[in-house]
This record gives sequence, structure tokens and C-alpha cells, in this order.
Amino acid sequence: MKAFFILVLALLNASPAHADYAELVKSGDIHDAKFECDEALKFYLPAEKIDPKNVDLLVKISRQYALRMSDLPKEADKLASGRTALTYAERAVAIAPNESDAHLSVAICLGKLTPLAGAREKIENSRKIKIAAEKSVKLNPKNDFAWHLLGRWHQSLANIGGATRALAGIIYGGLPAASHDEAVKCFQKAMALNPKRLVHVVELGRTYQMMGRDAEAKRFLEIGLTMPNKDKDDPETKVRGRASLQEVS
Repeated sequence: MKAFFILVLALLNASPAHADYAELVKSGDIHDAKFECDEALKFYLPAEKIDPKNVDLLVKISRQYALRMSDLPKEADKLASGRTALTYAERAVAIAPNESDAHLSVAICLGKLTPLAGAREKIENSRKIKIAAEKSVKLNPKNDFAWHLLGRWHQSLANIGGATRALAGIIYGGLPAASHDEAVKCFQKAMALNPKRLVHVVELGRTYQMMGRDAEAKRFLEIGLTMPNKDKDDPETKVRGRASLQEVS
């Protein structure tokens, strides 16, 4: 009987914290759905103090720091936010190495940081992105955005040349196999899994444009550009898509 009352007391004492955690995450999710990153963090970060090893929460926090980069005017602030995002993603992987979304989060953060990096770091990040995206796909073959990032890796590496290609060969110890054909396969897989995510469609069209397959490029670019914006980066994706469409029109 004594043990029973001790258990009841422990549960009662735990309840407020669990309730607070659930409410904090719920409030953060509301702001996340509206891409209000700073507002979402006001709830996610206190929730982290209650449960600092919750992988789903760490991924959510990483997402906010990564997404808010596009809203920051200074490059130094973008870098700081991106590195913080990467730290949370890496913590998630360390806690749950078999969680697909944790590895995907690492790949996304590196993808956000790469445009701000120097030539050598760009190539090194590319290597890490490939590893993280492949791990994410292996753990969850139905993760459409993991397939997308793998496609972006093939697309990006297939396009490099000159000094950057030579540097990539040094860092990789010989360039890994990468091609526009493989990028197309990855984007097609991503589209099959989630046909409503316009970035898959636009990047498939852009890849065809890079391959000189103008008719197919125009078809998918036009489809992607007419799709409604749903993700925070969709307007930026459409800017790239319009530029590619001008090349084939």
C-alpha cells in the first residue's frame, strides 16, 4: 500500500510538467505551421528544458533556426542561426541514430549553410549532405524530402567544373558518381511520394533544363510554377524555376 501511494504521488508531481510540455509544443506547432520561426522558438525552447532529449522536439527546433535564416539581413546572423540549427540536428542524430528525420535535419541544415561557405567547405558539406540524405532514405524510403536532397546532391555535383571539380576530387579522394540522370530519378521518386510539394517538380524541371531536354523542362517548370506555395522556401524555389523557364522559352 505504501508503494502504491508513493507511485500516485510521483505521478501527480509529474503531471504538471508533462502538461506544460504538451501545451508548449502545441503552441510552438501553431506558429511553425505559419512559418513564424521566432515565435515558435519562444515555446519550443522552454519545452526543451523540460525534455532536452526529445528527438522530435530537437528536430522542430533545428527547423526553426534553419528556416529563419532567410529572414535575417546579415550574413553573420544567417551563419549563426544555421550553425545553431545544425547543432540541434546533430544532437537529434546522437540521441536517435536510427531516426530518418534526424539525419534529414542534418542534411537540410548543411544545405542552408553551404551557399554561405567557402569553396572547400562547400565541397565538404556536399559530402556530409550525401551521407545524411542516404542515411535518411535508407531508414525511411518513403521520406520524400530525403529523396529530394539526394537529387539536389546529384544535380549540384554533376554541374561543377574546373578548380571546384579538382578540389572535390581531393576532398572525396576521387569524385563520387553523380549525374543528372540520377538526379532525375531521385526527384521522380520524391514526386511520386509527395506530388503536392512543388520544389520536387521545379527541381525536376530545372534538371531537365540543365540536360538540354527543353520540352520536358518547360513542362515540369510550368506545372511547378502554377502550384500553390505551401512551404516557406516555395517563393525562392519559384524564382529559380522562372529563371530556368526563361532559358527554355
